[in-house]
Amino acid sequence: MSKIKVMSENLANKIAAGEVVEKCSSIVKELCENAIDAKAKNIIINLSEGGKKEIEVIDDGVGMSREDASLAFLRHATSKIYKDDDLFFIDTLGFRGEALPSIASVSRVELKTSDEIEGTHIIMEGGGILVEESSPLKKGTSIKVTNLFYNTPARLKYLKSEASELASCTSFVERLALSHPSISFTLNHENHLVVKTSGSGDLLKAIHEIYGVSVSTKMLEVKASNDDFDLYGYVCKPEILKSNRNHMITFVNDRVVKNYDINKAINDAYYTYKPDIKYPIVILKINTDPTLIDVNIHPTKQDIKLSKMDVLTDLILKTIKDVLYKNLLIPNAVERMPESNIAKQEFVDTVVKESDEEYLPKNIQTTMDFVNLGKESPSEEETVVNPDMKELVLYPVGVAHGTYIIAENETGVFLIDQHAAQERVNYERNMKALASKKVSTTDLLFPITIELSQSEFLKLKKEEETLKEMGFGIEEFGLNTFVFKSHPTWLLEGHEEESIRRIVDLIIGGLSGFDRIKFNESIAITLACKMSIKANMHISHEAQEELLKELCACDNPYNCPHGRPTIIKFSIYDLERMFKRSMN
Repeated sequence: MSKIKVMSENLANKIAAGEVVEKCSSIVKELCENAIDAKAKNIIINLSEGGKKEIEVIDDGVGMSREDASLAFLRHATSKIYKDDDLFFIDTLGFRGEALPSIASVSRVELKTSDEIEGTHIIMEGGGILVEESSPLKKGTSIKVTNLFYNTPARLKYLKSEASELASCTSFVERLALSHPSISFTLNHENHLVVKTSGSGDLLKAIHEIYGVSVSTKMLEVKASNDDFDLYGYVCKPEILKSNRNHMITFVNDRVVKNYDINKAINDAYYTYKPDIKYPIVILKINTDPTLIDVNIHPTKQDIKLSKMDVLTDLILKTIKDVLYKNLLIPNAVERMPESNIAKQEFVDTVVKESDEEYLPKNIQTTMDFVNLGKESPSEEETVVNPDMKELVLYPVGVAHGTYIIAENETGVFLIDQHAAQERVNYERNMKALASKKVSTTDLLFPITIELSQSEFLKLKKEEETLKEMGFGIEEFGLNTFVFKSHPTWLLEGHEEESIRRIVDLIIGGLSGFDRIKFNESIAITLACKMSIKANMHISHEAQEELLKELCACDNPYNCPHGRPTIIKFSIYDLERMFKRSMN
């Protein structure tokens, strides 16, 4: 008797559901993407118990005929692709034909749909049809999913708390709203509004509706193109960084994707503008020829493969770095937001307690005036434009806590972190020295001998010529040993051996090969820190003046190379408001 048998359609669908339907947000994703493919302009998502009890998605798309409504629940039934070549020209979010049968196999599904010619009402449970009848002719589709995983208890018990499931659903709806700003999304939970976007088609307005005024006013537009890719979106100023990567949101051909190389390029663009443990808010839309991408890797379709990835990451890196360089200004110490525009949090306490706050909706109130972005009408004193720091003349008047230089000019009062400021000055000086073709060297009074393991010796041997080009006098000296006899003059006096050993560690410690650009940056940052004055270290008034003059002359005077701010401003208007001299 044969041991191999063809499994039933229902069993196959349950197995497929394990990949397609992992949690409540998986269902929200699949149903919303179907609505988008159906050309909906308004999509409403209603959740109960975070989606564990009920998920309903209502759209005003083209709807389905009676025949299509029945076929939609058959595995691999799809209106998106018909032949092999179609896989190379996918321009819809769905195409596999697995979502609806997978969802229906592990839940109770109620479908109401109409193409304005005929209306259809279908109820399914566990993959079987219970009801199929006519329904009203209102154009669009409504799908309600209940009793999720009722027949697969092993998966049911792995659903997370109501708060966590709601947070996951909310996070994905926010991403969909940002990827399709021309579609209005409404997310309700237990009849309470959670997310609401207008569908205006304006990406910055969608960012405002999702994140609120405090973020949308600090976003910088990015736009670039090459022969293969078009980029458009917004990146945040370094002053509003987040503690995780979840806010680096990317879309390829309007599909929400997660890609390590793209996220790495975004994060690398902020190098020296932020601490390593902080991450930017980035909304980036990437458009390309469908033949350059492969979305048929995983049923969720969020993992994709891209041809010419190196071309794309170079474009992202350069574009974001250029925008940050051209737009960074001194952050104001006082954030102004009128009380009438403070976002209202409508989640119950349990949601806040049980969910990662980074995933929760940032702005529930959506009736703010987008044109003004919540700003008060500025007074005459406030209309002074925050100038480029290179144009500033700052006059030091004192030091607070031995760490912060207090300076002033006609526009306000400034606090400067003396260590961060000098670190920036030294970093840029070191980077110029490392990039210079003319290298000044000096001999070591006592040569420095460095013993290595065989593998470390081979790595350093490979980069021996690079070290010589940088101005290091290096020679082999016995078994697995090098001796340094001279060094470039920009090494910190009194710390020559420590600096050389640090440079050697950076070369031999690289996991993916030696990268001269990153190597130069790492060396410049490390030595800049050691060369700089520390907190609580007294410096003379003349030294303060010189430091401020050098800082203002830097290419990027706003952050130390670790990403911390060097300077913060209190405008005249800020001071007068704080002291109630101005009541506007």
